[in-house]
Formats: sequence, structure tokens, C-alpha cells
Amino acid sequence: MTAFRTIGLIAKKDDPRTGEMLGRLIALLDAHKASVVLDESALAYLPDSGSPGSPGAKAKVVSRKMLGQVCDLVVVVAGDGTFLSAARSLVDQNTPLLGVNLGRVGFLADITPDEVSARLDAILRGRFIEESRFLLDARIRRAGDSGEGTFSGIALNEVAIHKSEMTRLLDLEIIVDGHHAYAQRADGLIVATPTGSTAYALSGGGPVLHPSLDGVVLVPICPQISGRPIVLGGQSTITLRLVHSSPTKARLSCDGQKGEGIEPGDCIVVRKHRPELRLIHPEGHDFYATLRTKLHWGRGLG
Repeated sequence: MTAFRTIGLIAKKDDPRTGEMLGRLIALLDAHKASVVLDESALAYLPDSGSPGSPGAKAKVVSRKMLGQVCDLVVVVAGDGTFLSAARSLVDQNTPLLGVNLGRVGFLADITPDEVSARLDAILRGRFIEESRFLLDARIRRAGDSGEGTFSGIALNEVAIHKSEMTRLLDLEIIVDGHHAYAQRADGLIVATPTGSTAYALSGGGPVLHPSLDGVVLVPICPQISGRPIVLGGQSTITLRLVHSSPTKARLSCDGQKGEGIEPGDCIVVRKHRPELRLIHPEGHDFYATLRTKLHWGRGLG
């Protein structure tokens, strides 16, 4: 009997490989007598999706909101961008995610297309690794706000503040657990989870954090004069204030999404989101092997 009975599929948009991969997955799931539920994004990429004999003919099609309510596993056939979107959509429903990588890097979607049959077969037979990854909750609060704030968002990789004008730097005050930590003039600031430490934060010069760490890293974007990344405890409440003296408006983004405008005087409150994401890896998954492969560590040695 399969370890998961009802399995949802989310697909990457505008990729010619998507339909073929979905067909392979549905055939494998059918062989394990698992029920298949398609996210609305996946249906359009199945060949002959409207015909009775098509791979998804027997599959139920639901909205993303419903997917987590009816499935006990969701497979994301995509790159990390689509995986991040799925994580934000499904984390509050405690639905585990598994990624099949159709992207370029794939730190999160870590099953390659050529190994999907063997890997998924093993996972459906109960041979897999499950781990938890926490997300960040970010809220914009304006002076005088007494409620939940003017904007809220969640992020698996990072919350970032960045300038919306070409030349002016941002003046930011960083407050940790109610204590003034430091001030920073820069193009912006990244607050990253351990998951996100290999994404935008890494390109900004931040350290790689092991996924098991309960910590967040603050990485300045092109700081003026000086600026170093700092790692804080994962339970910290971080407040980033765009000071009134700054003439420059800025934007808040979560996982690289369009985000929301920030005005001088606004505060962005960032803290750990609950619950955490359940992430499924194939048996034998090794974080360090992933780093060596994706970041090309050790090439040219020997």
C-alpha cells in the first residue's frame, strides 16, 4: 500500500516538458492505486486533457486553496519559483510537498526528471525523508496603526526591502526583540531563512545556513561604507524601520514577488510563521551533496 493515498499535482507554466512529465507521474500514481488531484495549473498541460482516455481523465481538478484540504501529498513539477508559491499556498494546511525539478537550480525541487520513476516509486512505498522548514511572516505597520498592519505576506526564502528609485540609498534602523541593533545605509536588506540562505541572500554575500538551524540571516544589499551579514535566533522579532530622514521610497517583497510600497516612517515586522512546511525528500537525500552539485563546489580539484 502506498504511503500517500491522495496526491495532488502542481505544474510549472510555459514549459514544454510539463505535459510529458505529468503523464508519467499520473501513470505511476495509477499503478500504485493512488487518487490523483490536479491543481488548475496542471490540467492545461496534459495532452488531450479533455478526452476520456487522456492521462488526467480520472483525476479530480480543484483550486490551489482546495488542494491542501483533500491531498495528503502534493508533488510540484516545476522549478524553485513555483515550489515557493506552492509552499506559501499550502503551509497552513500542513500538506507535505515533494518537488520534481524542471528549473535551473532546484534546491527545493530536488528530484531530477530522469530519476523520477525510481524516486517516486520508493517514496510511495514509504522510503523517504521528511523535514520541516519554517517560513517568515512580514507585516508593514504605519505610524498610528493599531491593528494587523497595512500589508502582510509570508516567505519561505526571504523577506527583502529594496529601493524603488535608481540612485538614492535607504536609511534603515534594525531593531531586534525591541532593542536597537544597528543602522544601515544600503540599497536594501534581506532577511532570509536557512532555506533562503542559498538564494538571494547568498548572491548578496550571506552565509549558507544548514536547513536544521533555528536562525535567520540579515544581509545588506550594496551597503554604503560597511555592512556585514548577521545571523540571529529564529525566535527573534525583527523590526526594520525606514527612517523619516530618508527621502527614498522602497518596496517590501516576499520570495521575490511584486510586493508592497514602503514609505519613510513605516516599520516592517518580521517573525517566524507558524506552522512550518513539511518537505519530502527521496531516501538518501544529502544537503551537502546538493550544495556541491548546485554551487559547483570542489570542481577542478583532484
